[in-house]
Amino acid sequence: MESLINKFRRLINNHSTPFRRGLSYKINWDARGICIEGARGTGKSTMMLQHIKMNLPLDQTLYVSLDDLYFRKNNLVEVAEKFYELGGRYLFLDEVHKYEDWQTAVKNIYDFLPEMKLVVSGSSILALQQSRADLSRRMLHYHLPELSFREFLSLKYAMDLPLYSLEAIIDGHSAIAGQIQKELKSPLKYIKEYFSYGAYPFFIEGENDYFMRINQLINVIIDYDLPEAKAIEVSTLAKLKKLLYIISTSVPFKPNISKLAEQVDTSRSRLLEMLHILEQSQLIHNLRASSHGISLMNKPEKIFLHNTSLIAALAEGKPDIGNVRETFFLSQVENSGAIVTYPKDGDFLVNDKYLFEIGGKNKSSEQIKGHESAFVVSDDLEYGWGNKIPLWLFGFLY
Repeated sequence: MESLINKFRRLINNHSTPFRRGLSYKINWDARGICIEGARGTGKSTMMLQHIKMNLPLDQTLYVSLDDLYFRKNNLVEVAEKFYELGGRYLFLDEVHKYEDWQTAVKNIYDFLPEMKLVVSGSSILALQQSRADLSRRMLHYHLPELSFREFLSLKYAMDLPLYSLEAIIDGHSAIAGQIQKELKSPLKYIKEYFSYGAYPFFIEGENDYFMRINQLINVIIDYDLPEAKAIEVSTLAKLKKLLYIISTSVPFKPNISKLAEQVDTSRSRLLEMLHILEQSQLIHNLRASSHGISLMNKPEKIFLHNTSLIAALAEGKPDIGNVRETFFLSQVENSGAIVTYPKDGDFLVNDKYLFEIGGKNKSSEQIKGHESAFVVSDDLEYGWGNKIPLWLFGFLY
């Protein structure tokens, strides 16, 4: 126990990042049980440590990571009980999926230590998603997405810029663009930076190593996280990586499932399962024609990597600009909580109401002509007019 407390105190004393993710203001930290999901590298551990340092009494708080070798020989429930006896009331369990039968341990801690507030988090989204049914009555579930463009600007340049709802941007984008540019003088310069290295906060540890870190992140997710959560053959792991590379180098990707299965050397049904796994791992988005009746065997209409940084890392400096634009729009809008589906005309239908066509500054509205609530979203455009909205503004949704 003493060694865990000492590690926690050293960690909290060395923690000094002033930037806070938007989700930290939305979490009900007073709840007895909280589960924070999110892809690797999005900042879950940092967010928990920030909350502890700013809000909790350290003598009643313990943060541990369950990939610590300490838990190879020590029982988590016994550690929690001992800490409780010492007056502990706030327990933070990071990398919780690394502990064998962690769901049962968490339920026991929650049920038998009634004054203990419990926050759990982990990088294996697949493992945490599988626990939702077991822990739904006890835990409030929150999802931490990749950085928005707005959060990137706050972290790198200390710009305190407001967020806007989708409806506010649609209705007042020209005025909003003017307000933001009082502080953000060159949005087109900064959005190009975000396209390349803005999705994960670890760029602050060195931009030169950013792509190497992303490749390491992908390898850890595919080689370690997925096999821990699901029975996957070794040969399939290499095929998953090949599939990611094909998606990264493509134009906005409308898959021919049979042809894609040939390229990856697998069956059609197995390919659909692989796409489902990659989507659950938050490495890709599978865009479908409807948000209803999504199943493993439903063919996606378009496939995107989960964010623009993944494209930049995997496409080896040769990303398709159309793919980058659409990936940025999809990631920012979907991460804000909106529902995005594939329409008959245009590129994206949002909340079954708003139709969007994505392109460069000269993109016309011909493809969405005659539709109500239809908009052109243009890259390389600082200010919009009418139904033509600058792409960069959609980075202010969360």
